[in-house]
Amino acid sequence: MMKKRNKKKIILISIVSFLLAIPLVILPILSVGVYESIFGERYETASWMQFSVEDYEELQMERSDFQSEDVTLAGYKYSKANQEVKGVVVIAHGLGGGGHNTYMPFVDYFTSNGYYVFTYDARGNDNSGGDSVGGLPQGIISLDDALHHAASIEEYQNLPFALFGHSWGGYSVGNVLYMHPEIKAAVIVAGFNESEDLLEYQGQQMAGEGAKILTPYMALYERIKFSKEYTAISAIEGLAKTNAGIMIVHSKDDTTVPTKYGYDKFYEEFGSSERFEFVLYEDKGHDYLFYSEAAWAYREQINEDYKSYVEDNGKEYCAETKEEFMNEYLDKKQCFEPDPVLMEQILNMFDTYCEK
Repeated sequence: MMKKRNKKKIILISIVSFLLAIPLVILPILSVGVYESIFGERYETASWMQFSVEDYEELQMERSDFQSEDVTLAGYKYSKANQEVKGVVVIAHGLGGGGHNTYMPFVDYFTSNGYYVFTYDARGNDNSGGDSVGGLPQGIISLDDALHHAASIEEYQNLPFALFGHSWGGYSVGNVLYMHPEIKAAVIVAGFNESEDLLEYQGQQMAGEGAKILTPYMALYERIKFSKEYTAISAIEGLAKTNAGIMIVHSKDDTTVPTKYGYDKFYEEFGSSERFEFVLYEDKGHDYLFYSEAAWAYREQINEDYKSYVEDNGKEYCAETKEEFMNEYLDKKQCFEPDPVLMEQILNMFDTYCEK
């Protein structure tokens, strides 16, 4: 009888131990694996998407690298000769497509309209150091260090600063405003409020609804991995603390960063503020919402041409085939032409607040 009781006791203890191990051991280990699978790699700009300074008339570039934690980040000073300078625009790029290079059409636009542009490749991207991007707060760190570096550049002295950030860069812009009261204006394009929202959403994309249970563990791992200075704030807190003019741009059909994680929250908090402008599109997606209608039409045509190229030549749909085709046939400037209406809105907002 005693042996049976002892056996039941051992089984009960084993079950309880296993149940305790799920939240205390198994889920934390699993969450770290999911987090690192999302952010544990480098990103390089595809060759067919790369621009050069020579693609734009009179555009000049000078490297201005800087230290960020234990690595060197590639920094770039852009300008045009004999321009009357109104300020400095710092551009923060998105995640997954490499560094700043694909934002060159916006570099050209701002330098053509009276601004110096300083931009950079965030950690783990293109010409910058780092084995991987590390995580979402790394974007805030890279932008924070870029701003400190830009403030030390001689020709930028006594000039007002404005920020332009897309996606990950938009999240970084919103958050970094908490630390940089000197910023006069900022544009957040398809950005999000805080990392935990995207951790939950990206986890769902990878592992379904069950991934929600991992979100608190991934958030805890992120807080351990990064300084509290960069994980304890949100874009809403940054936007509330600054006196800068703000423009929020998003599209309702964005499936990479749904509006509920950014635009909707910002509008609910600041929709009645005179400092804020809100631009919401219906069907411009995530990556291309700031390009012109002509660019959209060209992109549809080039995609159809690519399909014909693959089928007519008996090739496979793969990265190598796409790179081969795009390098041969893509007109990058036509494909990535900025939306003139949106850019004029942004420019007017920058001009207004940089003059104050």
